[in-house]
Amino acid sequence: MTGASSGIGEAAVRALRATGWDVVAVARRADRLARLEASTGAVAYAADLTDAADVEALAEFARQSGPVHAVVNVAGGARGTDHVADARSEDWQWMFDVNVLSAQRLVAALLPQLRAAATDGGHADLLFVTSTAAQTAYAGGGGYNAAKAGEAMLAHALRLELNGEPIRVVEIAPGMVHTPEFTLNRLGGDSTAAEKVYEGVEAPLTADDVADVIAYALNAPGHVNLDLVTMRPVAQSAQHLLARGPLRPRTAG
Repeated sequence: MTGASSGIGEAAVRALRATGWDVVAVARRADRLARLEASTGAVAYAADLTDAADVEALAEFARQSGPVHAVVNVAGGARGTDHVADARSEDWQWMFDVNVLSAQRLVAALLPQLRAAATDGGHADLLFVTSTAAQTAYAGGGGYNAAKAGEAMLAHALRLELNGEPIRVVEIAPGMVHTPEFTLNRLGGDSTAAEKVYEGVEAPLTADDVADVIAYALNAPGHVNLDLVTMRPVAQSAQHLLARGPLRPRTAG
């Protein structure tokens, strides 16, 4: 489980541990992982997935720890809301590194172990948490749109490339999720601006909501593949259509 130190990744570790999975929780922040390990029994492993050497070391750790039945890639992020013409290329490079290249490195390093775990009638899983930003562009989101679309295409290509093997490739694409860090980091630590994103929205998704779907997908019967699950709060009918204020039925007539 990557991205395990906060948000969806942390919630998914807890959800999978609650359903009996042994979990290796991977993220950069060792202090947070240590607390998660203490509270859940997951195994903490600190690594930077943008560093090829760290990914190789993670794969070796996994090989020595036992069979790998699933790889869950939650790690990712967004930087900035600049329009394409005004964007910083450094921000786009970072988004591509953490959302796409890190996922590719992880797959390349761990696919042999997934194949080994899927022998003798079993199956294995590759699960990617992308975003509805992979499906619909919006002004100020070009870099994140491109990065998440790239990660989604990676998953779609993998599903074709693994045809004939007992390895499921699952993509979960959440819309608005209210987590403590995602929007705050995207907006450079401006907490006031971050809270305005969710202002007046009744019941945005939570990290636990997404974690429940991750656990469902991995615990589904082995012949059932959830190719793509798009999930949004009811208040968000589409990427560009968000209700602010209470949700209530319209009066007839």
